Amino acid sequence: MAPSTQVDLLEPIDLAEHLDKIELYLGQVCQIAGISKMQLDYWTNKAQIPTKGKKQRIYDIDALETVMLIKQAKDKGLNLGAAIDAARRYRELKREEQQQPVPMQD
Repeated sequence: MAPSTQVDLLEPIDLAEHLDKIELYLGQVCQIAGISKMQLDYWTNKAQIPTKGKKQRIYDIDALETVMLIKQAKDKGLNLGAAIDAARRYRELKREEQQQPVPMQD
């Protein structure tokens, strides 16, 4: 097989299908969310965000989304308690929407 046709064997990769496998350390989550480690520790405890790891907290993609939603709500002026509630409600609504059957069109 000629080298130029080897590229034809490749197909696009949907990275979204693999995001649930990603695990991030506390510092990485802080960098992505634009918050300090102290903030993340506090939010994790206050919002009871599930983490893995014993010596260092490890966050999965769902935990990262929760942190990002809290940050977004705080940036829009909500206090931390309201931001946590808004993030929870948003995630619940999103989960419910994903479980709803899609109506068939004629």
